[in-house]
Amino acid sequence: MLKRLLPALILLALAALPARAFETAASAAWVYDMTTGTVLMDKNADLPVPPASMSKLMTINMLFEALKDGRVTMDTTFAVSDRAVQMTREGGSTMMLQQDDRPTVKELIQGIVVNSGNDATVVVAEGLAGTEASFSAQMTQRAQALGMTASVFTNASGWPDPNHRMSMRDLGILGKRLIEEFPEYYPYFAETEYTYKGRSPDNRFNRNPLLKLGIGADGLKTGHTIEAGYGLVGSAKQGDRRIIFAFTGLASDQARAEEAERIIGWAFRQFSEKTVAKAGLRVAEAEVHLGTVDTVGLVPAKDVRLLLPALVQDGLTAEVVYNGPLIAPVIKGTEVAEMIIQAPGLPDRRVPLVAEADVGKAGFVKRLTSAAGALYDRYLGAPAS
Repeated sequence: MLKRLLPALILLALAALPARAFETAASAAWVYDMTTGTVLMDKNADLPVPPASMSKLMTINMLFEALKDGRVTMDTTFAVSDRAVQMTREGGSTMMLQQDDRPTVKELIQGIVVNSGNDATVVVAEGLAGTEASFSAQMTQRAQALGMTASVFTNASGWPDPNHRMSMRDLGILGKRLIEEFPEYYPYFAETEYTYKGRSPDNRFNRNPLLKLGIGADGLKTGHTIEAGYGLVGSAKQGDRRIIFAFTGLASDQARAEEAERIIGWAFRQFSEKTVAKAGLRVAEAEVHLGTVDTVGLVPAKDVRLLLPALVQDGLTAEVVYNGPLIAPVIKGTEVAEMIIQAPGLPDRRVPLVAEADVGKAGFVKRLTSAAGALYDRYLGAPAS
C-alpha cells in the first residue's frame, strides 16, 4: 500500500477549525448529517438504554415494510383484542380503541405517530404476527439485520421492561431508514394532531415540540418513562441539508424541547458544506508498471463536498493511498486509489479516486529493458555482504 501526503494547496478548502463542542444534558445522544453522512455528535451513542415510546418507530417500520411488500394496504383493518384495550386501562398514551373497533392501517399509523397509542401498537403487533411476543422477536431480528446491534424488543410499545433496549445510534439509524425508504409515508410524522372517532381530545396533539417552530423539523418521535427520562428522535431539513438526532435522559418535557431546538440550531449554524476537491481535477499521481507512461493522474469522479466547521483555520489534512505500482493497462475512470481527508473533531472521510487517463501496455523493448533491469537489481545490483 503506497501513501502520498497531499500538498496543502491540492484541496480547494484545506482549512478547518473544530466546531464548538455541544454540551448536552442528555445522558446519551447522537447527531448525524444525512446529506454528507457525517456524525456530528456521539455521547454514549452505542449504550443500550430504555427507549420508551421512541421504540414505537420500530413498530412503525414493520408496518411500513408490510405496506411496501403488499401484505397490507392502507385500508386493511385490524381487530382490537382485550390485551390492546388493557393498555389503555393501564395508563399511558392511547388512541382510545375499543374491542368492537376495526381501525385501518392508516388510522393505526396516525394513532401511533401522533397519539403515541400503546393500544395501537398492540393491535399492529397482533395483526401482523399473531401475538405481541412473536412480533417483538421479529422486531429484534429485523433490527439486527438492519445494523441496529444494540436493540432488543420485548414489546411493541416501549412499555418499561428491563430487557427492552435500544441505543441512540440505533434510533438514528432507524429514523434515517424511515425517511429514506418510505418517503410516501414519512409525512405522517409531521401531522400535529389526530383523534380517532373524536375520542380522547386531550391526547390529540403530537408531542413533538419542534413541529410548529418553523425550523424545518418534520419528525419523528418523543419518548418518556420514569426510568428513561425524556427523549426524542428528531429530524429537520434546512436548504439542501437534513440532520437526524436522538437523545434521552432529560429531566422534563420542557428541557427536552429546549435541547432539541438547541441541537438543530447548533448543527445547522456550526457546520457548513464546502467543496474541497473538484471532479476531474488531479489531486495526485500513481506509479504505473510496464505502461506507455510511468505515472497516471488521480482525480475524484465527482465533486467532493464535506461538512466542515463554519469557522476556518489551518487543520484539514489529506493523503492518497493505493496498491502500487499500478499494472498496465489502466483504464480511464477506473477506481484505483483512495483519498483520506481528516478534519479536527470529525470522522475521516474516504473518497475514491479514478484514473485520469488510459495507460496502455508498454512495447516489447520497454518491457524487455524493464525485465533486464529487474534481473540486474536482483542478482548484481545488491552490495556484497
